[in-house]
Amino acid sequence: MNLPTDADLARSTLGQSVAYIDTYTPGLLLPLPRATKRREIALPGADDGRVPFVGADLWTAFELSWLNPRGKPQVAIAHIVVPAETPHIIESKSFKLYLNSFNQTAFVDAAAVRDALKRDLSAALWQGQAVGSTPGVRLVLPEDFGRETVAELPGLSLDRLDVECTHTHPAPELLTSATQEQPVTEVLVSHLLKSNCLVTGQPDWGSVQISYSGPQIEQSGLLRYIVSFRQHNEFHEQCVERIYWDIWQRCKPTKLAVFARYTRRGGLDISPWRSSHPQALPSTARTARQ
Repeated sequence: MNLPTDADLARSTLGQSVAYIDTYTPGLLLPLPRATKRREIALPGADDGRVPFVGADLWTAFELSWLNPRGKPQVAIAHIVVPAETPHIIESKSFKLYLNSFNQTAFVDAAAVRDALKRDLSAALWQGQAVGSTPGVRLVLPEDFGRETVAELPGLSLDRLDVECTHTHPAPELLTSATQEQPVTEVLVSHLLKSNCLVTGQPDWGSVQISYSGPQIEQSGLLRYIVSFRQHNEFHEQCVERIYWDIWQRCKPTKLAVFARYTRRGGLDISPWRSSHPQALPSTARTARQ
């Protein structure tokens, strides 16, 4: 399956002015295949889903509301975990429109809202294929809002380095590592990740954390590589997979995890995580910029 054609995009909500729908409409969700962009970076398993990493896309929806059976509005924050093995992602604007469609719809309780989210997202992510792993959905209700924390990504900041940046599109040739020296284990962080929406060209701002073991990665080159995404048009999930695969191929780590916390847009943030080995999901604590 390929990405939508120009005609498909013209019929979709991508980059379009659309009517505001405030009654529950699952059909607003627009799935896009992961395989197309995975083929573009020559990722093994792009077509059959047997990619060389595990991971998930962590979504936080800050603008979720519905009505109780008496018509009183309810609000919640939704934390959603989309497994990286799903054959599709969901285009973020369609996700926002879908969430808005809950606004004037009555649900028995928050559990019914959570079940609807999980059911609809699963159907869109798998698109008629046999469902493998299902998305995780957790609702945070107002009485628990105070437990939502703000924390920065731990690690050594690459942004301390005074480097000259001349590339504005991904430049994997900037990545090198000390393959002749003793291996290291370290966590590196930068707040200078910026890419642009694949469709609208609007800026997407993020912080990225790179955890690895293996030959020490040359930090100046890594920072310049991260900055090189500055004029690159690609969805969040695709940027993180590109970063992961470029580092894996060029720096030869024995273990690698890449996690990006993008800032929210339209009440929604997307934080993709990819890892060479199974481990606990990263914290969903938002950063100060989110």
